[in-house]
Amino acid sequence: MSGWQWADVDVAVPRRRLRLPGVAMAGFRQQAGGTAGDAGIAMVAHPAVTLILDLSETGGIVRDAGGTSGRGSFVAGLLPGRLRTGGREGVCLQIRLSPAVAAAVLPAPELTGTVVTLEDVWGRDAGRTEDRLRAAPTWDERFTIATDVLARCLAAAPRVEAEVARAWHRTRAARGRVRIDGLAEEVGWSRKRLWSRFRAQLGVTPKRAAGLVRFDHAARLLAAGHPAATAAALSGYADQPHLNRETRAITGLTPAELARAPWLAIDDVAWPAASRP
Repeated sequence: MSGWQWADVDVAVPRRRLRLPGVAMAGFRQQAGGTAGDAGIAMVAHPAVTLILDLSETGGIVRDAGGTSGRGSFVAGLLPGRLRTGGREGVCLQIRLSPAVAAAVLPAPELTGTVVTLEDVWGRDAGRTEDRLRAAPTWDERFTIATDVLARCLAAAPRVEAEVARAWHRTRAARGRVRIDGLAEEVGWSRKRLWSRFRAQLGVTPKRAAGLVRFDHAARLLAAGHPAATAAALSGYADQPHLNRETRAITGLTPAELARAPWLAIDDVAWPAASRP
């Protein structure tokens, strides 16, 4: 992670509230002469499917996923593993989709644990969308174009079942501190039915989803300066060693390293609504 400087990156966020619930966007432009290197920043798992749309003219966004490298736009599913990204002269739009939204606009279950190119999931529409976004003169126009594209996808695709969406929203609202039996009872399903339909439509089990949401809360507490023991207690972990193991399993980092992760250091600028523990 050495060499990465957020001071070398301009960040843009939508001026108006996006009309699509479960969708968040931010734009990033690497300043000329910046010091950030190729694949220089480790992405930290987040309870969302992440689209990175490369808007540079020369494929400036690079990635390294488990030793496999690539350039250009890509999609990182839930729990994408060891993933690093960066670029020396990059312009990109990052879009975070809740799993319930992603399941309607992307093959979300198949994306869990993977990193694929945008063309792999959108085909020729990927290139057309990139060209439109690249040609737009302002970030506001880019956010509008991206919102319209996603809205059309949502209108044309079947939504996840209301019970599955409700279980996901309850998991997020409770920051992962939910009982699966309680979720099933709340939506009127058996535990077995909820487990099966949730995994089939969102790509993870309810328990794994709760663990990812809980980890995300702990990661933000660590980035905000809380000691690991405090972050563990506030996030519902049994103890600090439990948080240590989970952090290692998801990111390959220790809690101390995670607290300094550049990926989280920009959250209060790029994702202000999501950055407050």
